[in-house]
Amino acid sequence: MFVVVLKFSDNKSEASRFMEGHNDWIKRGFDDGVFALTGSLQPSLGGGIVAHNTSRSDLQSRVAADPFVAEKIVEAEILEITPSKTDARLDFLLG
Repeated sequence: MFVVVLKFSDNKSEASRFMEGHNDWIKRGFDDGVFALTGSLQPSLGGGIVAHNTSRSDLQSRVAADPFVAEKIVEAEILEITPSKTDARLDFLLG
């Protein structure tokens, strides 16, 4: 499983120009069964994603295709977590 941290860069003011493409990119991540959760980093720092059912290299390619990343609105960091214990509601992440 992966946590993707998307931190706003100095180019944050351009975000509105690419918001529709970014939202489409998020939708594809859910439609493809890769994204389990997305949300905003507070206070207004960027966004975060929990991803699974993918490899690091495929996720890196997917993240690079995000218009926010491509246009340098955000800087992306991918953290890999090997879950060893979860709440029962998150057992699907153990696979």
